[in-house]
Order: sequence, then structure tokens, then C-alpha cells
Amino acid sequence: MNNDTADTVREWALEDLPELTFDPLLADVLREEPVARVRMPFGQEQHAWLVTRYQDVRLVTSDPRFSRSALVGREVNGMMAHRVAATVGLNYADPPEHTRLRKVMTKAFTGRTMKGLRPLAERTAAELLDAMEEAGAPADLVAHLHGPFPLAVVSDLLGVPPEDRARLADWPDVILSAGPGPKSSEAAKERMRQYIVELLASRAGSTDDDLASVLARARDAGEISDAETVSLATAVLVSGAHAVRNNSANMVYMLLTRPELADRLRAEPALLPGAVDELLRHIPHRNGVGLPRVATEDVEVGGVLIRRGEAVYASYLAANRDPDAFPDPDTVDFDRTGTAHLSFGHGPHHCIGAMLARMESEVMLAGLLARFPELRLAGDPGDIVWQSKGFIRGPRELPVTW
Repeated sequence: MNNDTADTVREWALEDLPELTFDPLLADVLREEPVARVRMPFGQEQHAWLVTRYQDVRLVTSDPRFSRSALVGREVNGMMAHRVAATVGLNYADPPEHTRLRKVMTKAFTGRTMKGLRPLAERTAAELLDAMEEAGAPADLVAHLHGPFPLAVVSDLLGVPPEDRARLADWPDVILSAGPGPKSSEAAKERMRQYIVELLASRAGSTDDDLASVLARARDAGEISDAETVSLATAVLVSGAHAVRNNSANMVYMLLTRPELADRLRAEPALLPGAVDELLRHIPHRNGVGLPRVATEDVEVGGVLIRRGEAVYASYLAANRDPDAFPDPDTVDFDRTGTAHLSFGHGPHHCIGAMLARMESEVMLAGLLARFPELRLAGDPGDIVWQSKGFIRGPRELPVTW
């Protein structure tokens, strides 16, 4: 057991990185010190552990000795000055409370539900691409597709009426950004909370299958509290709109700057599902790390002793580049098989919307590749402006021509 790292703390400034550059600190830690202490810009505590190897990340994110609920009331060292997720809900829960909440949510995320959403998603994408084609080139893909499409799909899932969707568009970006600051984030969260409360109230007695109706029935049956109901609906709306927009835009950016990849998908469209997973594995779709866990007892991870009460971050980005899990990990390989990537997490907190996010990316990529065989960036890749200080990385605009 090695505890030499206990006296070494790496400073992690979490500055904006150019385009889709992999974080050099993560690369270095993965290679040289896979269980390391890091210090990030915010929080009262001085530092935290960072775990990067694939097997160690799987351990930390699935072992019950690492707790999310133990974070409540703690000001751990982290990358943002404000708390993004509500402490009432899935993010800060451990089994069996987490299991109880997730069981309610899964009623709206069944295979049958996803199968029913796909034709609707395909029609939505086609309508958006129709409008873009009619407007003519050059066009901003973020404005025409990557922004409105995920918001429309998650709104269909949740049951948000079309006339309400425009007012929701900006709130997720503010909530999931380190830039505007705590006051802006809290104001956006409160506006979204008020809207969700009204939406759930409108679903009282509903027998529909949309998520708002599912949650309202569970609340009325006493399965979840009012606060839990609002938290669950808000989490889906925020992450569903923001993360898929940026992840899908990152995928298209990579295909347009690596045209041999796009050409292969046009020639072999059956590769698309596997290609989406490989792009999810390879692209550094977030900045830094998400929520940590707290060790509830002394645990050895990767030969290093983590003491009870210490905060531990697990980097899915680094785990996806672990050469012990993925041969030649820095190469985009659409024929890659075997080990599953960790972009949707692992263990109890594995993303409940993974199947939906995959479907959305497949629909967007399939529509773009089929309709615009000459699709290309309208300008130099270096001129694209990327979001700053966001938890999820992605281009603010993606100008294209065809």
C-alpha cells in the first residue's frame, strides 16, 4: 500500500481548453499517478483525491463505502463556486434511497418509451433540417439543430408543451456554468423550479406516460415527496437539454474536422450506433469532474489508502483513455469492441437517460450525413468560439455550409 502521494497536491486550475483537447492534467495523472491529490479553485476543504484508471473508477463509483449522501453539508474542494444539483434527489442519494427514486424514474425510461420517442425525434430533426436548408448556407448548426433538437426531445419526454419551450432554453446553460456565478445560477434554478412546480400541478390525475405525469402519480401515491418530484424533473430537463446539445455538437465538429470519419459513416451507415459510442468514449465532453464521493471507511484504491471522510473524484474522461482498458486509446476507432466506455457513468449513478442520449445523437448524425453529403465547416476550425467555464464542453456556434 502506497501513501507517498499524501504529501503531493497537484493544482488543477480547470482553465478553458482549446477545442477538444484532452486535459493535460488528466493525461499526466493517468500516466504517472493514477490516484492523486488535487486542489481545485473552490470549496473550503484544501484538496481531494482524483481517481483516473478504469478499474479504480469503477470501484469508487460502485462500492457502497463511497457515499454521495455524505456530501450534504460539506464544502469539498471542487470546480464550481455554487452547487449545481439539489441535495434532494438522485445526485446526493445512496441506496436504498437512490434505488427508491430511480425506480420511479425508470417508468418513463423504458425501451418501449424510447422506441416511441424515436419516430417523433426523427420528425423533429427533419423539420429542423428542412428549415436550415431553406434558410440556406452558411448556417449555425447549434442554432438550427443542436440547440433546439435536444430541448424538443427532452420536452416531449417530460411533457412540456411546445409553447413553453422557448422560455426554458437558456436556463440549463446558466445553471451548468462556472462563469455567471452563484447568484445567476440560483436565479435560473429558481425560475426553472417554479415552472416545474406548475407543470407537475397541471399533471395531477393524469394517466399519460410523459415523465411529468409519471412523477405526479408517484408523488400523489406517496412514493416520493414534493421536493423529490421537482428535483427529479429539473435534473432531467437541465441535463437532457444541455449535455446532449454539446455532446452532439462535439461529435459533428470532430466529423467535420476528420472528414475520413464522416465519409466512412456515409458509406457504412450501419456503423452509426457503434460510432456514437466511440465518439462518446473519445471526446472529452466535460470539463474537470462531476460530483465526488466521500469514503465512509478507510479504503485502498489502486494501492493508495484513502481515509474515512476524504472526498474522492472519479474521472470518467480519464478512465475512457486508460490504455489497460482501451488499446490505442487516443485513436478514434469505429471498429472498437470489448470494454464499455464510462461516459454515462457507472454503478448506481449510471445516467438514467443514456439510451435516450444515444438515440438523439444517432438521429442527428444520420440526418446530417444523409441530407448534406457535402457538409463542411464554413471557415477555419480555429475560428470557432467555444463555451467558456461550462461544465459540459462544446462550441457556442458551429457554422457550416454544404
